[in-house]
Amino acid sequence: MKYCAFLRGVNVKGTNMKMADVCKVFSEAGVQNVSSVLASGNILFQSDKDSVELKKILEKAMSEHFNYEAFLFVKNEKEINEILQNNPFPPIENFHNYIFLGLEKVDETLLEEFEKLSKAEDEKAKIVNNIFYWQVPKGQTLDSNFGKVLGKKSLKDKMTSRNANTFEKIINKFGK
Repeated sequence: MKYCAFLRGVNVKGTNMKMADVCKVFSEAGVQNVSSVLASGNILFQSDKDSVELKKILEKAMSEHFNYEAFLFVKNEKEINEILQNNPFPPIENFHNYIFLGLEKVDETLLEEFEKLSKAEDEKAKIVNNIFYWQVPKGQTLDSNFGKVLGKKSLKDKMTSRNANTFEKIINKFGK
């Protein structure tokens, strides 16, 4: 089975690691055909194990090797395709589309937070199949009211996000 591990907090705020080193840790943890997509912690691999078991194994290996509390989400190729296909927001020029992966119910928490805040013009959010999607004007991701909320420790430890373009790159690399 083909998988992608989405690492949280990689190459931001002092947690710096080379993707080649991360791939080596994954290989040593027993998964096969390991490669990375971008430098933001998207690791493709193959394994016969299920995603729950893989999450535990890979978080432990990463934590021990890099001496930090590793936090990642594992999705298989089919799930990643469905997540991208379910994106309710078509690409629009001058907008970013973000996809959030997280612990159970974090999608509901994110939507509650989003709905409380004032928004930029045409800024939108929606949940589809327990995945939170956010569309925001380019240049306003970090400055938007919702972007500022995302930095809260209470949320940061429960989810990670990627631009929809990253999901497309992952799917394209799966196909190779």
